[in-house]
Amino acid sequence: MDTEAQSTERDRSSRPSDSEETSDPGGPEERSRFALVARAAEWLPGGRITLTLLACLLFLLLLSTFVLRPFQIPSGSMEKALRIGDRVLVNKLAYRFGAAPQRGDIVVFDGTGYFGHADYVKRVVGVGGDHVVCCDKDGRIQVNGRPVDESRFLYPGDSPSTVPFDVVVPSGTLFVLGDHRSRSSDSRDHLGSPGGGMVPVAGVIGRADWIVWPAGHAVRLHRPDAYARVPASAAGRAGAHG
Repeated sequence: MDTEAQSTERDRSSRPSDSEETSDPGGPEERSRFALVARAAEWLPGGRITLTLLACLLFLLLLSTFVLRPFQIPSGSMEKALRIGDRVLVNKLAYRFGAAPQRGDIVVFDGTGYFGHADYVKRVVGVGGDHVVCCDKDGRIQVNGRPVDESRFLYPGDSPSTVPFDVVVPSGTLFVLGDHRSRSSDSRDHLGSPGGGMVPVAGVIGRADWIVWPAGHAVRLHRPDAYARVPASAAGRAGAHG
């Protein structure tokens, strides 16, 4: 018998395979995290199911606080775009990182101190420096001398405004109107109030980007092109060339 060959075969069979040597996929930190999660699941009533639900709730809370906020339309002031009871998602990052509200955007803002103690949803008609007038000889609103055709989003049968106004929007504020003008309390109604009916940009919560409920009315909300030809205000042109 070849004892040397037998010994060699025994040595080979007793040697751990490569797969056995690398069977531990995680290092000490990963094992520690897993153990921490396991202990938390044991401590909570319901175990892993409760832990998973709490993680989902925390994620939704962070999402609502910093990124998207659901908002229910409380009135008909923004018909026909937004109906009573519609749920919209408000993009809270739309005006961060240097961006600013633009004419035509639908914004949700905190009206405390100048509109009332509530959140409101309206359409931006004028931004800082704009000269907004109602109305020209054809009954249209003018922004910086340019008439705006609001027929695509104005509520059928409504006029642009039954209240005349002639305002220059201060820097850092917005002039806002509802699409259903005859049912909207907006900047026109607060011209004599503190702030002159203007909404501080700092008070804007975000831009309404999606209708998500009811499902049959779900749609992405786009900025209308009615304001595309409105020229920059004199203050805006001065800033651009300054």
